[in-house]
This record gives sequence, C-alpha cells and structure tokens, in this order.
Amino acid sequence: MIDKVVAIVGNSIITKSQLEAQFLQTPAKTDKSDPHKIKCKLLEQLMFQKLLLTQAQKDSVMVTDSQVDQELDRRVRYFTGQFGSEQKFIEFYGKSIEDFKTELRDDIKDLLQSQKMHAKITEEITVTPSDVRNYYNAIPKDSLPFVNEEVEIGQIIKKPPVTAEAKNEAKQRLQKLKDRITKGEDFSVLAALYSEDPGSAAKGGCYDSLKRGVFVPEFEAVAFQLKPNEVSTVFETTFGYHIVLLRAKRGDEVDVCHILITPKSAPADLQKAGSILDSIYRIIKKDSVSFREAAAKYTDDEESKQNGGLITNPVTGASKFEKADLGQFDPTLSFTIDRMKVGDITEPSITNTKDGKQAYRILYLKSRSEPHKANLKDDYQRIQAVALNEKQQKAVKTWIKKHVNGTYIHIDDEYKSCDFDVHWNSN
Repeated sequence: MIDKVVAIVGNSIITKSQLEAQFLQTPAKTDKSDPHKIKCKLLEQLMFQKLLLTQAQKDSVMVTDSQVDQELDRRVRYFTGQFGSEQKFIEFYGKSIEDFKTELRDDIKDLLQSQKMHAKITEEITVTPSDVRNYYNAIPKDSLPFVNEEVEIGQIIKKPPVTAEAKNEAKQRLQKLKDRITKGEDFSVLAALYSEDPGSAAKGGCYDSLKRGVFVPEFEAVAFQLKPNEVSTVFETTFGYHIVLLRAKRGDEVDVCHILITPKSAPADLQKAGSILDSIYRIIKKDSVSFREAAAKYTDDEESKQNGGLITNPVTGASKFEKADLGQFDPTLSFTIDRMKVGDITEPSITNTKDGKQAYRILYLKSRSEPHKANLKDDYQRIQAVALNEKQQKAVKTWIKKHVNGTYIHIDDEYKSCDFDVHWNSN
C-alpha cells in the first residue's frame, strides 16, 4: 500500500504517510518498543490539530499570507543553519528553496491557524500563587521531579573598534571590484574569489528567491530598487560593505548576487578593547559599580545588554542553563564555569563572537543550584509553568469534548483500538 486515509476530522484528512512522517521525527531517545502505541498518541495530536483547524474556519480565525511567509522563512533559516549553507540544504532535499516553501505552504497555514485557535482557547487561563502551591503540595514527595545543576551566567563583551582607515580600505577594495565588473569581468567569478560572505561566496555570491524581511533592511532597500542586470553602488550594512547585482525580480521576490567586504580590525584595536574591558573589570571588582549596571552601560552584546548581561538559554528562553544546554550554547563556558564560585568574575579573555570575529569577554557567575528535588523556593517558575500547562490541558480537553460531538469524525479500523486521552467517537 502506498498510502491511505487513517482519519478524517471535519473536512480535513490525515494520511498514513503523514502519521509515519510524524513517527520518524520522534526523538531518538523515545522508547519505540511499541510503535503502535506511539502512533496512536501521534494520531490523536494530529486529530486535535485538525479539530482546531475546523473550528478556526467556523469562527473565522484566520492567518495572513505574510504570517505564513514569515514562518516559512524562519524554518528555511533554521534548516540552512543546521546544514551550514543553502546549497547543502538544496542537495539534501533535492529541490530548490522555493519548491520547498511551496510544498510546505498549505501545511504551515493550517498549522498556524490551529495554533491561533489553541491560543484563543487558553489565552485567559492563569494560575495564582495559591494554585501553584496547591499543585506542588498535591505531588507525592517521592514523585517530585529531580532538577539537575543549573547556572546563571552573565557576560560583558568589548569588540575592537573599526577605524575610519579600515572602513575606507574596504570601500576602496570593493570599488575596484565594481570597476572591473563595469569593464566586463564576470560578477560571480569575482564574488567567488573575493566575497567574504561564507553563505554565498561559493555560489558566486548569489541568493535566489529572496523575499523582504529575510536580510537586513539596508541590503533589501538597495536590492529591491535595482533594475535587472544593474549593479549597485557601494553601500554599508552591519556586516560591512556590499555591491549587489539584481538578476531577476518577481513582485516582492528577487534573485540577487552580492560581494561583501568586511572592514578588518587591527591587532592593536583588539588589544585596546582588552584594555577597556580590563578597566571595567577592575571597577566591578572594587564594587564601584555592579555587574548588571556595567553590562547595561558598556557591553557590545545587544542580546544580553537588556538583561543585565545575563545570557539567555536558547533552548528554554530563560536565563538558567543545565550543563548539557551550556555545552550546546558555548562549549568553552562549561569548562570556565566549573572553576568559578557564585559571584566570581573572570578576567578579560579573547572569545569569538557569533559573526566569527574576535573580541574580549568577562564572565560572571550569578547563581548555581546543586542537583535537587524540585521545591517552591528554588524552582517556583518551573513549577508555575507546569501548573499552568496542566490547567491549560484540562481546558483543552473540556473544549475537545464540547466540540467533537458536533464534528464529523472517522477513524480507520487499524486505530479504533487506540487508548486515546479523549473519546473520539466516530460519527
């Protein structure tokens, strides 16, 4: 059998291939000794999504094309980041990025509509401190979850300044390349030889099907104003200096090639950044200013600046890291933090920023919790989140029971024996 319908909810179908795809995407650590049981759970999740979609359509809960485009772009950026480049992404899937987006568009639109409906169901549900305390007290003491060691880390980064001379040199190098292109040399060849954009240099500096909102505004402002086969003047973005060739334009989408030259900092400039950070380090050590105040005033890291220098865990969105998460974020951090006590600040040392440039950094260990069973004092936010989630799940189950009887449901015989959380009566 190639494929078949395993369930219908309203006017939406769920196919065997969709269910198998979900099964293949389950985490590697999942116990797959009973695959049918796992598929039953996955099928119920898909049926819930389709029920949300059916009700969203009835209630006119809609999403815009722009929202769908943004989500598609976000996913493409994530996948290309995982593969390392757009070319590797294309080679793996055997299709262009635009074909990939087209194939996913309807599914993404349905998913966003379902999520919006889910948010509408749970948006007014909250938990009070009393709810959190009651939830915690109801957990048997021998069933309290074990919390691994967690740390909160702050950082202050000083990047070496880029001098006017370095900027001027980069602009002149790029202008010479443009002059060579004007005289007839091939843009893509020069991009492959000289562009400092690692994501496009190997492809002749080219990006296909570029939509608005993907690149920085300064780049898009130039790219979308060019005429086909026109080369821009030299212009600046946060990445450095560019020239752009417009190959094709289709409404709000362009095919472009560019050459990037990034101004270089001299070794003396890096040393100067280290000296500045050393002065900041000494002021903090003398208690003349707190780490939080110094980070807000002096750091060059915009992401942590608004959080008093605290680094945000990309896995959880909070400021606490477990050891495994810390290693994924920055392998060097784990080794450094192991040797620190709470309240310690490291002396300035060289680090690599996200864009691959060198800078100086000092680290601050704000807190460290020992491995322990969850308690209200140390883990209130964690317990609050679980209590809220449980209350939301109860509301969702109530909502399903209310709406399932008014919706056409069909489940294939192969899955009618599933032990579902909700009674999905075929009708």
